[in-house]
Parts: sequence; C-alpha cells; structure tokens
Amino acid sequence: MRSTFMGLETSKRGLYTQQSALYTTGHNIGNANTPGYSRQRVNMQATSGFPGVGLNAGTVPGFLGTGVEAGSIQRIRDTFVDHQYRSEANKLGYWESRTKAIAQMEDVLGEPSEYGLQQSLSDFWQSLQTLASSPENGGARAVVVERGVAVADSFNYISKSIAEIKTNLGDEINVSAVNINSILGQITELNRQIADVEPNGYLPNDLYDARDGLLDQLSTYLPIEVSYEKTGGRAPAIAEGTVTIKIMTNDKPITVLQKNTFSNISINGKNETTGEMPKEITGFTCNGAPAGGAELSVADMKKSGELKSLVESYGYKETADGPVKGMYPDMLAKLDKMATAFATEFNKIHQGDPANGVYATDLDGKPGEEFFKVIDGTKPISASNIKVNENIISNPNKVAASTSKPVDSTDPTTNPEVGNGQNAQNLGNALFNKLAALGGSSVQGYFAQAIGQLGVAGQQAVKMAENSGTLLLSVSNRRDSISSVSLDEEMTDMIRFQQAYNASARMITVMDEALDKIINGMGTVGR
Repeated sequence: MRSTFMGLETSKRGLYTQQSALYTTGHNIGNANTPGYSRQRVNMQATSGFPGVGLNAGTVPGFLGTGVEAGSIQRIRDTFVDHQYRSEANKLGYWESRTKAIAQMEDVLGEPSEYGLQQSLSDFWQSLQTLASSPENGGARAVVVERGVAVADSFNYISKSIAEIKTNLGDEINVSAVNINSILGQITELNRQIADVEPNGYLPNDLYDARDGLLDQLSTYLPIEVSYEKTGGRAPAIAEGTVTIKIMTNDKPITVLQKNTFSNISINGKNETTGEMPKEITGFTCNGAPAGGAELSVADMKKSGELKSLVESYGYKETADGPVKGMYPDMLAKLDKMATAFATEFNKIHQGDPANGVYATDLDGKPGEEFFKVIDGTKPISASNIKVNENIISNPNKVAASTSKPVDSTDPTTNPEVGNGQNAQNLGNALFNKLAALGGSSVQGYFAQAIGQLGVAGQQAVKMAENSGTLLLSVSNRRDSISSVSLDEEMTDMIRFQQAYNASARMITVMDEALDKIINGMGTVGR
C-alpha cells in the first residue's frame, strides 16, 4: 500500500530538484564573464516508481511515479573541440613568436629606410664619387671619412642590437620553461584535488574548467597530447578523472605529468647558479618522474609551439658538434661575413699593391693605410669589431684617392698626382665588386639578398600567423557556442525552473489540504 504522505515526498523532491537547477542557473549567470568557465546543467532524472519490483512487492494498478531528482551537475564541454583548439593554439604560438622575432630584426635593420646600413653604404659611395672628381677638396675628404665612420657605426649598431635581441630571446626561453613548469605544477595540484572529490560521487566542474584553462595555456608552448585516467571509487561515469600529459616529438612522446607527479623541464647547458643561458640551445631535460630524465632534443622537437619558435630564433644545435643554426645567429654571421669582406676589399684598394705596380697614395704623397681597423685587436674584424682608422679620422688628407706613385725621398723625380682621383673611384667600386668571400656577390647584392630573404620569411610568418589566428578564432567561437553562458538561455531556464518550483510548492499545498481533510475532517460525522 502506498504511503499516505507519498504526495508530499514527491512534491518535495520536485522542490529540491528545481531549486538545484535554479542555483546552477544562478552560478552560470554569475560566471557569464568568467574566462574559461563552462556552463553547467542539472541532469534531472525520474526517481524509481512505486511499487518496487520483487516477489513481495505489492500489486496495485499502474506504476506510480515518485518524483524527480538531480542525477548530476554536468558542465557542457566537447573534448573534440578542445583538442582542435589546442592544436590551433599550438600553431598560433609558433607563428606569433616567429612574427615577433622577425619584426624585431626588421626594426633594427631598418630596411628600406633613410637610416639603414644600405643607405649608409650608398652615402659612402656617393662621397667617394665626389672625391674622385675633386681629390684635393678637403671638404670632400672630410665627408668621405664621416660617411666611412657612419658605415662602421651602422655595422656596430646592427650587430650589437641583434645580439641584444638574441639575449632577450634567451630570457624568453628561460621564462617559457619556468611558465611550463608552473603550469604543470598547477595541473598536478588540480589532479590531486579532483582525485579527492570524484570518488565521493561528485563532479568538480569548476576544477575541470581551471585545469582545461591551464591545458590551453600549455598548448601554446608545446605540442601536447592529453589523456584521462579514471579515479575509481564512486566516481560518476561522466567524471573525467586525472589527466596525463605527453609532449609530442618527432620520435616517441614524453610523459611529463601523470596523476600527482610531474617532471620539471630544464634547459640543457644553462648555468643554474648564475642563470646564464648557453650560446645555443641543444635541448631540454625532463627531470624526475614520470619522464625520468628524458631528453627533449631540438632535433626531436616538432615544428610547432612558442618554445620551438623561440629556440629557432635564438640559435640551436641539433647535435653537440653540429653547426649553429637559427635566425639571429644566421643574420649575425651574414653581417660579420659582409663586414669582413667589405673591409678587406676596401683596405686592399686603399693600400694598393706596390709589389705589383698598383699604387694608392694620399694627399701628402704617402702610401695609403688601412682605412678600416678592428676595435678589439684580439679579435678579427667583424660587424661588431670594425671602425675607421683614427689617423685618417684626425687627418682626412690620408684618404688615398690617387693611384700615382708615392713620394720617394730617394728619388727626387717622383711627384704624385694629387689631382688623380682614380683610386677614389676604385674605392667606390668596392661596393659593387664581385667578392669570392661573399660567394661571388657584391656587398650591396649580398646585403640586399639577406634583407630580401628576411622579408620573405616575415611575410610568410605574418600570413601563417593570420591563418592560424583565423582558424583558432573559428574553433574558439565554436567552443563558445557549446560551452559559454548565454544569458538569454539562462533567463529562459530560470523562468522554466521557477515555474516548476512554484508548481511543486502548490502541489504541496494541495496535498496539505487533502491531508488536513483526512486528519481533521474524517470521523467527525454526527458531531
């Protein structure tokens, strides 16, 4: 026989369940603007009907329903879209970082502009042309010297600036490694909390959101694969469990986080005491369980993620004794090569080759000296180690503009042609001479080629960053359409749940009146 108060219990369940739905709706509305929040819903389910099944169960007409209950409170999420989002975020991280690195280099080179190295070389060439037509003009000589100083300063400035940016890129790699370790640590702690909650039969939706937000951040640095492991106990079937994170490589993946342990990633060759970075990155080491000291070499790193892009910009070696590669080391090497070849060729013309009858004579009838010299005598000439000879700066008459024989005190018949500006013309042509040290290119051509290659790389990076950004935005919009809070929808739900709550309350009133009749009205006939 059914209980007399069964109607009250059924309505009470309706009250509680609709109340839970209203609370959840309020939680959704409150977090409508919370980044990474996923809307939640109450999974309502009908409670077991009356009577129950069994040999001793009572037999009554029908199978009476006993109300509703909240089976679970689940967040709305699509793991496939999450996977797509992290994949695109990983690509965008790579191309955004590369775009930024190229833009910084382009800013330093300043090409094309009125202040770049190319303009300095062009101004230098023009001053030599002027000197060739007026070799006795002191003003023209002074301009040649000043323009030569400008060329050396341009080499110095560009080389120093690129080296500074390279250092900053090294700092970024260090910060990225720290951030990655911090994220792994936070996910591990969330794993622990989730493992504590789920076996008790609950779904820690807000912890899931926090963990997914961290996974999104981690995916911008490295290509990762995420898998889930059930926590056991009374965990609901839809509980996500703890995550396991693997770094995807060109070889086999490296597990860096599992349950409540994670591996710290350190930079190979970094001085942990002083924080000094190695000149080139050779790889990373994943210390401690679960990776157990696995090596993530640069050669094994997939070409995606911000960390890989930073390494490619900063400079790296795929093997310990292999060549140094990377965008910034390449540009520094090109500048050094160009500065060395240019200075060597220019000095050769400026000094002449008397043994073979090629003369270079200054305005005082003396043989030409080195026009370009090293700043630091212990190092070879390079973009960062080049300057104009101090003797020539203090006395522009020492610019060897003539090809006549120098004055010979032992031979009174010698009389250099001070008006001969042929060597100034030869010096100007040094910019366009095909040099074996530059692979048969001229200084101008070599530099223009380097700038052109940088420009093409920059255009490709910008285009790929735009494409990746567009795809990420598309996936993000799709994810938002599934997981984000729609206030219109929540308002509709709020009214729906409110009406159901009111109806359940009214039902209790009805049952109360019915019971009142039984309790206070029955058996009173004849009184």
